[in-house]
Amino acid sequence: MRHVGIVYGSSTGNTRDVSEKLYEVVGPENSDLLNVAEIDPHVLEEFDNLILAVSTWGRGDLQDDWEAFFPQFDELNLSRINVAVVALGDQRNYPANFADALAVLVDKAAERGANIVGKTDPEGYTFDASAAVREGRFLGLVLDEDTQSSLTEARIREWVEQLKRQFV
Repeated sequence: MRHVGIVYGSSTGNTRDVSEKLYEVVGPENSDLLNVAEIDPHVLEEFDNLILAVSTWGRGDLQDDWEAFFPQFDELNLSRINVAVVALGDQRNYPANFADALAVLVDKAAERGANIVGKTDPEGYTFDASAAVREGRFLGLVLDEDTQSSLTEARIREWVEQLKRQFV
């Protein structure tokens, strides 16, 4: 697996903590951990593989740092880059738009030419609706640190094994 850029935005620390776990599982020798609030957007174009980590706020909104960064995506060419997205959501308090921010980042990365990888099965989650589900699968990894934090590490390890086959 070529070098991976793990890019996160975090307000409460949950997405940062999940990103640090991803960084450890992918391996510091194989990845860079970057805070979206502190980077030049064009640094994303330097990677062959990206993991974008976002939390969903309110009724489907991007986390503030990603919201500020979002317009800069239009400057990027991601056509040779594999992109996987991990999103945090709260299925108990927001079951009608669980982890919707995942779809927002996936759609923008795809619009910019990225090859989207890392789809996962929604089995084991309880929610009413999610923009992150298409054709019966999540568009990336979904984690619920509010109600299922005990499953996070296993889900990350399984997802990274999947990404090792999809990242080149």
